[in-house]
This record gives sequence, structure tokens and C-alpha cells, in this order.
Amino acid sequence: MPATAEYTEQIVERMRQAADANLATLGRDAAVVTLTPDTADEVMITGDVHGHRKNFNQIRKVADLAAHPRRHLIIQEVIHGGPKYENGGCMSHGLLEDVARLKVDFPDRVHFLLSNHELSEVTGYAIQKGGTLLNLLFRLGISFVYGAATERVFAAYCQFIRSCPLMIRWGGVVVTHSIPALDDHAQFDMGVFTRPWSKLDLDPHGGVFDVVWGRDYSEENARAFASLVGADVLLGGHEPTEQGFLTPNSLQLIFDCCHTTACYAILPTNEPLDQQNVVSRIQKF
Repeated sequence: MPATAEYTEQIVERMRQAADANLATLGRDAAVVTLTPDTADEVMITGDVHGHRKNFNQIRKVADLAAHPRRHLIIQEVIHGGPKYENGGCMSHGLLEDVARLKVDFPDRVHFLLSNHELSEVTGYAIQKGGTLLNLLFRLGISFVYGAATERVFAAYCQFIRSCPLMIRWGGVVVTHSIPALDDHAQFDMGVFTRPWSKLDLDPHGGVFDVVWGRDYSEENARAFASLVGADVLLGGHEPTEQGFLTPNSLQLIFDCCHTTACYAILPTNEPLDQQNVVSRIQKF
């Protein structure tokens, strides 16, 4: 059944409010949100969700933000995956709306990290999996629910996505969806963390694109990026793993929440953390 005009307006307004909340988040400076022990006792970090409604609901349940007023929650990559509508469209756009609701409800404590699949919707960069164009399925899903208002709703989604932070950090912890390949430092522009983005930043091989699409997990590359951003440990997602987390080198730790085994960690903001300390705090839903 298509959404009513009233419901459509509510969703468009919710996405606008969530975008405003992103930009006004306490500790936000350009594309980076910095947390401190004064603003947060602990941070719950999760991995890629990709339309997995059950895992998303578990994230909300465990985070229990209403009962933990000094807990923050990091979410990443909720779209492209999961169940489909009768027309074959992807239902995952509903999770994006739910993330926006969380951001509006807890504006300074929910952080939706910019990720490559969400970025692909903003830029039109095609992602194909198993011979299927995920962007097309996503648009079909929106169309199934919103009909003639599809483009308006999609534009509201994109407004929200563009407002998302590229990095969350506290102490020696740096969280980005992935990290850029730094075999040639001259090709990566650190300015994407400190200034407004241009179209070139978002397009293939731009700085933002390189941060969320990077797949160089070598020890050398992790150490180079950690040195650039002043990190003791690098947390993120992007790489699928059925065990729920990966440690591809001595500095990185990758979380995944789109399989039956999904992992998260609740981390203190007032203690030094390295990879080993984070691994010791990993839990499964």
C-alpha cells in the first residue's frame, strides 16, 4: 500500500531534521566528530548492517540510549541488502529512515558514519553484486512505497547522507568506514576532514571516496594512516566477515553486522585503547 501524503511529508521532514542534527552535533568540526569524557562515558560501535532488520533492532536494544544517557552509538552502512518488496525493490531504505529517527531522538549521541553504499546513492556511483545493480533495487524500493513522491523522498535521503560525518574520534581511537590507500601520500587530500566537500571529493578517487572505499589492509598502509590522523587504533567496517569482526593488521579492527554472527563493542572514552583492548570488549548479539 503506497504511503499517504501525510506520511511522506513526515519522512521528508524527519530526514531534514536529521541532517540538521548531524551538522549541529556537539563536537562536530567540518567532517569530524570528536568525543571526550566530558560528553560521553562510552561508545557502542557497530558494523555494516545492509538491510538486516533483526540485527538493526538488536543494535537499538543493546544500545538502549534512553536508559544510558552518556552512551553514544556509531552506526554504519544500513542500505543495500535484506528483504525485498513485491516489485523486487529493496526494503533497506526503511532502515535509513529509522537511523534518521534515532538521530533526531538522540541528536548528540547517535553518529551515522558516511559509508560507501550510502555515498553511492548520492553520487550515482553504480554498485553491482551478483549481477544485480543495488542502486536500482534501492530506487525500486522507494518507488514501491512513495510512488510519485519518490524523487522528493530520495532527495531528502541524500540531504541526510551528505551531512554525515566522515570520522568519529576520541582519545587515540579513530573511526572511519575504511581507510584510503596511501601508497602515494600526494594523492590523498587530508583536507576532506577539515573543509566542506566539493563534487570532486565525492567522485571516484576523490578524498571522501577514497576514505569509504579503501581496501588496502596492509600493516604499512594502516600505520601510514594512523600516523596521519594521530590514532592508536583504527575502527571501521566495509569488509564483510561472517565471524562478525576482523583484525587485518595490528592497528585496524573491522566490525560487521549483516550476517547471523554480528559483533559490536562498547568502549570507554576515558581509557587508552589499542587493538587488543578493543578485541577484548567485542560481544555478539
